[in-house]
Amino acid sequence: MDLSAINPVLLIASLMVAATPLLLAAVGELVVEKAGVLNLGVEGMMIVGAIAGFATAVESGSPLLGFVVAAIAGAALSTLFAILTQFAQANQVASGLSLTLFGLGLSALMGQSYVGIKPPQMQDIHFPLLSDLPVVGPILFTHDIILYFGIALTAAIWAVLKYSRVGLILRAVGENHDAAHALGYKVLRIRVLAILFGGACAGMGGAYISLIRVPQWTEGMTAGIGWIALALVVFASWKPWRVLLGAYLFGGVTVVQLNLQAAGVAIPVEYLAMSPYLITIVVLVILSADKSSAPAALGRNFHASR
Repeated sequence: MDLSAINPVLLIASLMVAATPLLLAAVGELVVEKAGVLNLGVEGMMIVGAIAGFATAVESGSPLLGFVVAAIAGAALSTLFAILTQFAQANQVASGLSLTLFGLGLSALMGQSYVGIKPPQMQDIHFPLLSDLPVVGPILFTHDIILYFGIALTAAIWAVLKYSRVGLILRAVGENHDAAHALGYKVLRIRVLAILFGGACAGMGGAYISLIRVPQWTEGMTAGIGWIALALVVFASWKPWRVLLGAYLFGGVTVVQLNLQAAGVAIPVEYLAMSPYLITIVVLVILSADKSSAPAALGRNFHASR
Protein backbone atom coordinates (compact mmCIF):
# COMPACT_ATOMS: atom_id res chain seq x y z
CA MET A 1 0.00 0.00 0.00
CA ASP A 2 1.50 3.32 -1.09
CA LEU A 3 -0.74 6.32 -0.30
CA SER A 4 2.06 8.73 -1.22
CA ALA A 5 1.37 7.93 -4.86
CA ILE A 6 -1.97 9.79 -4.61
CA ASN A 7 -1.59 13.38 -5.80
CA PRO A 8 -4.16 15.53 -3.91
CA VAL A 9 -4.22 18.22 -6.62
CA LEU A 10 -4.98 15.72 -9.36
CA LEU A 11 -7.42 13.99 -7.02
CA ILE A 12 -9.53 17.14 -6.55
CA ALA A 13 -9.34 18.00 -10.26
CA SER A 14 -10.54 14.48 -11.11
CA LEU A 15 -13.34 14.89 -8.56
CA MET A 16 -14.76 17.78 -10.58
CA VAL A 17 -14.70 15.71 -13.77
CA ALA A 18 -16.37 12.73 -12.10
CA ALA A 19 -19.13 14.95 -10.67
CA THR A 20 -20.08 16.69 -13.92
CA PRO A 21 -22.28 14.02 -15.60
CA LEU A 22 -24.22 13.52 -12.37
CA LEU A 23 -24.60 17.27 -11.91
CA LEU A 24 -25.96 17.78 -15.44
CA ALA A 25 -28.46 14.94 -15.13
CA ALA A 26 -29.57 15.94 -11.62
CA VAL A 27 -30.19 19.63 -12.29
CA GLY A 28 -32.20 18.70 -15.38
CA GLU A 29 -34.33 16.28 -13.36
CA LEU A 30 -34.73 18.92 -10.64
CA VAL A 31 -36.40 21.25 -13.15
CA VAL A 32 -38.66 18.43 -14.32
CA GLU A 33 -39.73 17.60 -10.78
CA LYS A 34 -40.24 21.26 -9.90
CA ALA A 35 -42.87 21.22 -12.67
CA GLY A 36 -44.62 18.31 -10.93
CA VAL A 37 -43.38 15.50 -13.20
CA LEU A 38 -41.45 12.43 -12.02
CA ASN A 39 -39.31 11.04 -14.84
CA LEU A 40 -37.54 7.82 -13.88
CA GLY A 41 -36.08 7.55 -17.37
CA VAL A 42 -32.91 9.56 -16.60
CA GLU A 43 -30.64 6.51 -16.97
CA GLY A 44 -32.13 5.71 -20.38
CA MET A 45 -31.75 9.29 -21.63
CA MET A 46 -28.17 9.44 -20.37
CA ILE A 47 -27.08 6.24 -22.12
CA VAL A 48 -28.72 7.30 -25.40
CA GLY A 49 -27.01 10.68 -25.09
CA ALA A 50 -23.72 8.87 -24.44
CA ILE A 51 -23.83 6.87 -27.67
CA ALA A 52 -25.37 9.67 -29.77
CA GLY A 53 -22.68 12.12 -28.65
CA PHE A 54 -19.92 9.55 -29.04
CA ALA A 55 -20.98 8.52 -32.55
CA THR A 56 -21.34 12.14 -33.67
CA ALA A 57 -17.95 13.12 -32.26
CA VAL A 58 -16.24 10.15 -33.94
CA GLU A 59 -17.88 10.73 -37.31
CA SER A 60 -17.54 14.53 -37.35
CA GLY A 61 -14.32 14.94 -35.38
CA SER A 62 -16.00 17.54 -33.16
CA PRO A 63 -16.67 16.68 -29.49
CA LEU A 64 -18.64 19.92 -29.07
CA LEU A 65 -21.01 18.87 -31.85
CA GLY A 66 -21.27 15.53 -30.08
CA PHE A 67 -22.61 17.28 -26.98
CA VAL A 68 -25.15 19.21 -29.05
CA VAL A 69 -26.43 16.02 -30.68
CA ALA A 70 -26.45 14.25 -27.29
CA ALA A 71 -28.68 16.99 -25.89
CA ILE A 72 -31.00 16.65 -28.89
CA ALA A 73 -31.07 12.84 -28.51
CA GLY A 74 -31.89 13.10 -24.80
CA ALA A 75 -34.64 15.62 -25.50
CA ALA A 76 -36.01 13.45 -28.33
CA LEU A 77 -36.24 10.42 -26.05
CA SER A 78 -37.89 12.52 -23.35
CA THR A 79 -40.49 13.56 -25.94
CA LEU A 80 -41.76 9.98 -25.89
CA PHE A 81 -42.16 10.23 -22.12
CA ALA A 82 -43.95 13.58 -22.49
CA ILE A 83 -46.41 12.16 -25.02
CA LEU A 84 -47.17 9.14 -22.83
CA THR A 85 -47.63 11.02 -19.56
CA GLN A 86 -48.91 14.46 -20.55
CA PHE A 87 -51.19 13.58 -23.47
CA ALA A 88 -51.95 9.86 -23.11
CA GLN A 89 -52.17 10.27 -19.31
CA ALA A 90 -50.02 7.17 -18.70
CA ASN A 91 -48.59 6.44 -15.28
CA GLN A 92 -45.38 8.44 -14.81
CA VAL A 93 -43.50 5.77 -12.84
CA ALA A 94 -44.22 3.00 -15.33
CA SER A 95 -43.47 5.28 -18.30
CA GLY A 96 -40.14 6.36 -16.82
CA LEU A 97 -39.04 2.80 -16.12
CA SER A 98 -40.01 1.82 -19.67
CA LEU A 99 -37.99 4.74 -21.00
CA THR A 100 -34.89 3.54 -19.15
CA LEU A 101 -35.25 -0.01 -20.47
CA PHE A 102 -35.87 1.28 -24.00
CA GLY A 103 -32.86 3.60 -23.81
CA LEU A 104 -30.54 0.84 -22.62
CA GLY A 105 -31.62 -1.45 -25.45
CA LEU A 106 -31.50 1.28 -28.10
CA SER A 107 -28.02 2.42 -27.06
CA ALA A 108 -26.72 -1.15 -27.20
CA LEU A 109 -28.02 -1.45 -30.75
CA MET A 110 -26.63 1.93 -31.84
CA GLY A 111 -23.22 1.35 -30.30
CA GLN A 112 -22.33 -2.06 -31.75
CA SER A 113 -19.93 -0.62 -34.34
CA TYR A 114 -18.26 1.87 -31.97
CA VAL A 115 -16.78 -0.51 -29.40
CA GLY A 116 -13.01 -0.05 -29.09
CA ILE A 117 -12.92 3.30 -30.93
CA LYS A 118 -11.36 6.37 -29.31
CA PRO A 119 -13.25 9.68 -29.75
CA PRO A 120 -11.55 13.01 -30.57
CA GLN A 121 -10.29 14.80 -27.48
CA MET A 122 -12.05 17.82 -26.02
CA GLN A 123 -9.50 20.57 -25.39
CA ASP A 124 -9.28 22.16 -21.95
CA ILE A 125 -9.80 25.90 -21.56
CA HIS A 126 -6.69 27.89 -20.69
CA PHE A 127 -7.32 30.91 -18.50
CA PRO A 128 -4.43 33.41 -18.82
CA LEU A 129 -2.47 33.67 -15.54
CA LEU A 130 -5.13 31.76 -13.56
CA SER A 131 -4.25 28.38 -15.09
CA ASP A 132 -0.60 28.87 -14.06
CA LEU A 133 -1.34 29.48 -10.38
CA PRO A 134 0.11 26.80 -8.08
CA VAL A 135 -2.40 24.29 -6.69
CA VAL A 136 -5.48 26.43 -7.48
CA GLY A 137 -4.71 26.61 -11.20
CA PRO A 138 -4.67 22.85 -11.92
CA ILE A 139 -7.73 22.31 -9.70
CA LEU A 140 -10.05 25.06 -10.93
CA PHE A 141 -8.77 26.47 -14.20
CA THR A 142 -7.67 23.56 -16.40
CA HIS A 143 -10.91 21.87 -17.36
CA ASP A 144 -13.13 21.51 -20.40
CA ILE A 145 -15.93 23.92 -21.26
CA ILE A 146 -18.72 21.45 -20.41
CA LEU A 147 -17.57 21.22 -16.79
CA TYR A 148 -17.84 25.00 -16.41
CA PHE A 149 -21.14 24.94 -18.28
CA GLY A 150 -22.54 22.49 -15.71
CA ILE A 151 -21.62 24.78 -12.82
CA ALA A 152 -22.98 27.85 -14.61
CA LEU A 153 -26.19 26.00 -15.48
CA THR A 154 -26.73 25.06 -11.83
CA ALA A 155 -26.28 28.68 -10.76
CA ALA A 156 -28.63 29.87 -13.50
CA ILE A 157 -31.34 27.37 -12.50
CA TRP A 158 -31.02 28.46 -8.86
CA ALA A 159 -31.42 32.11 -9.85
CA VAL A 160 -34.35 31.44 -12.20
CA LEU A 161 -36.25 29.35 -9.67
CA LYS A 162 -35.66 31.80 -6.84
CA TYR A 163 -35.96 35.22 -8.46
CA SER A 164 -37.67 35.07 -11.86
CA ARG A 165 -41.30 35.00 -12.97
CA VAL A 166 -40.55 31.90 -15.04
CA GLY A 167 -39.35 30.10 -11.92
CA LEU A 168 -42.41 31.20 -9.99
CA ILE A 169 -44.73 29.84 -12.69
CA LEU A 170 -42.80 26.56 -12.85
CA ARG A 171 -43.04 26.12 -9.09
CA ALA A 172 -46.72 27.03 -9.14
CA VAL A 173 -47.42 24.30 -11.70
CA GLY A 174 -45.50 21.80 -9.59
CA GLU A 175 -47.33 22.73 -6.39
CA ASN A 176 -50.91 23.00 -7.68
CA HIS A 177 -51.49 22.48 -11.38
CA ASP A 178 -55.24 23.07 -11.10
CA ALA A 179 -54.73 26.50 -9.53
CA ALA A 180 -52.07 27.35 -12.12
CA HIS A 181 -54.47 26.35 -14.89
CA ALA A 182 -57.23 28.48 -13.35
CA LEU A 183 -54.86 31.46 -13.46
CA GLY A 184 -54.41 30.95 -17.19
CA TYR A 185 -51.04 29.18 -17.31
CA LYS A 186 -50.51 26.46 -19.94
CA VAL A 187 -49.73 23.58 -17.59
CA LEU A 188 -49.12 20.96 -20.27
CA ARG A 189 -46.88 23.26 -22.30
CA ILE A 190 -44.81 24.16 -19.24
CA ARG A 191 -44.43 20.53 -18.21
CA VAL A 192 -43.49 19.39 -21.70
CA LEU A 193 -40.81 22.09 -21.94
CA ALA A 194 -39.46 21.08 -18.53
CA ILE A 195 -39.36 17.42 -19.61
CA LEU A 196 -37.46 18.33 -22.80
CA PHE A 197 -34.99 20.42 -20.80
CA GLY A 198 -34.39 17.56 -18.38
CA GLY A 199 -33.87 15.16 -21.28
CA ALA A 200 -31.34 17.49 -22.93
CA CYS A 201 -29.38 17.79 -19.66
CA ALA A 202 -29.40 14.02 -19.16
CA GLY A 203 -28.19 13.48 -22.73
CA MET A 204 -25.29 15.88 -22.19
CA GLY A 205 -24.44 14.13 -18.93
CA GLY A 206 -24.26 10.82 -20.74
CA ALA A 207 -22.08 12.28 -23.49
CA TYR A 208 -19.71 13.65 -20.85
CA ILE A 209 -19.11 10.10 -19.65
CA SER A 210 -18.38 8.67 -23.11
CA LEU A 211 -16.40 11.63 -24.46
CA ILE A 212 -14.46 13.00 -21.48
CA ARG A 213 -14.67 11.01 -18.25
CA VAL A 214 -14.20 7.61 -19.90
CA PRO A 215 -13.41 8.41 -23.56
CA GLN A 216 -14.76 5.25 -25.12
CA TRP A 217 -18.07 3.51 -25.74
CA THR A 218 -19.07 0.55 -23.60
CA GLU A 219 -22.58 -0.88 -23.35
CA GLY A 220 -24.24 0.23 -20.10
CA MET A 221 -21.39 2.61 -19.25
CA THR A 222 -23.62 5.02 -17.31
CA ALA A 223 -23.58 2.35 -14.57
CA GLY A 224 -26.43 3.70 -12.48
CA ILE A 225 -25.51 7.40 -12.59
CA GLY A 226 -29.06 8.20 -13.73
CA TRP A 227 -30.52 6.50 -10.66
CA ILE A 228 -28.11 8.35 -8.39
CA ALA A 229 -29.21 11.61 -10.06
CA LEU A 230 -32.83 10.80 -9.19
CA ALA A 231 -31.95 10.07 -5.58
CA LEU A 232 -29.79 13.17 -5.42
CA VAL A 233 -32.70 15.45 -6.33
CA VAL A 234 -34.82 13.98 -3.55
CA PHE A 235 -32.17 14.03 -0.86
CA ALA A 236 -31.08 17.54 -1.89
CA SER A 237 -34.63 18.71 -1.07
CA TRP A 238 -35.10 20.06 -4.60
CA LYS A 239 -32.47 22.78 -4.05
CA PRO A 240 -29.93 23.35 -6.87
CA TRP A 241 -27.03 24.26 -4.56
CA ARG A 242 -27.51 21.03 -2.63
CA VAL A 243 -27.54 19.10 -5.90
CA LEU A 244 -24.16 20.69 -6.68
CA LEU A 245 -22.81 19.73 -3.27
CA GLY A 246 -24.14 16.17 -3.56
CA ALA A 247 -22.71 15.71 -7.06
CA TYR A 248 -19.26 16.76 -5.90
CA LEU A 249 -19.54 14.52 -2.88
CA PHE A 250 -20.36 11.53 -5.09
CA GLY A 251 -17.59 12.47 -7.53
CA GLY A 252 -15.11 12.79 -4.66
CA VAL A 253 -15.93 9.42 -3.14
CA THR A 254 -15.76 7.77 -6.57
CA VAL A 255 -12.34 9.20 -7.32
CA VAL A 256 -11.00 8.40 -3.85
CA GLN A 257 -12.05 4.76 -4.05
CA LEU A 258 -10.37 4.40 -7.46
CA ASN A 259 -7.16 5.92 -6.10
CA LEU A 260 -7.30 3.64 -3.06
CA GLN A 261 -7.61 0.63 -5.35
CA ALA A 262 -4.60 1.84 -7.35
CA ALA A 263 -2.62 2.37 -4.13
CA GLY A 264 -3.26 -1.24 -3.12
CA VAL A 265 -5.31 -0.59 0.02
CA ALA A 266 -6.13 -3.89 1.69
CA ILE A 267 -9.90 -3.57 1.34
CA PRO A 268 -11.90 -5.85 -0.99
CA VAL A 269 -12.51 -4.14 -4.34
CA GLU A 270 -16.25 -4.82 -4.07
CA TYR A 271 -16.52 -2.74 -0.88
CA LEU A 272 -14.57 0.13 -2.43
CA ALA A 273 -16.72 0.02 -5.57
CA MET A 274 -20.00 0.34 -3.66
CA SER A 275 -18.71 2.94 -1.18
CA PRO A 276 -19.55 6.00 -3.35
CA TYR A 277 -23.21 5.02 -3.45
CA LEU A 278 -23.47 4.20 0.25
CA ILE A 279 -21.61 7.28 1.52
CA THR A 280 -23.41 9.64 -0.86
CA ILE A 281 -26.83 8.41 0.23
CA VAL A 282 -25.97 8.62 3.94
CA VAL A 283 -24.63 12.18 3.71
CA LEU A 284 -27.48 13.39 1.51
CA VAL A 285 -29.99 11.97 3.97
CA ILE A 286 -28.29 14.07 6.65
CA LEU A 287 -28.43 17.12 4.38
CA SER A 288 -32.19 16.65 3.94
CA ALA A 289 -32.84 16.77 7.67
CA ASP A 290 -34.82 20.01 7.30
CA LYS A 291 -37.72 17.89 5.97
CA SER A 292 -38.27 20.08 2.92
CA SER A 293 -41.23 18.67 1.06
CA ALA A 294 -41.50 17.66 -2.55
CA PRO A 295 -43.60 19.66 -5.00
CA ALA A 296 -47.19 18.90 -3.98
CA ALA A 297 -48.27 17.80 -7.47
CA LEU A 298 -45.20 15.63 -8.13
CA GLY A 299 -46.17 12.52 -10.07
CA ARG A 300 -49.79 13.57 -10.58
CA ASN A 301 -51.13 13.81 -14.14
CA PHE A 302 -53.02 16.91 -15.21
CA HIS A 303 -56.09 17.09 -17.41
CA ALA A 304 -57.63 20.44 -18.27
CA SER A 305 -61.20 19.08 -18.17
CA ARG A 306 -61.04 18.38 -14.44
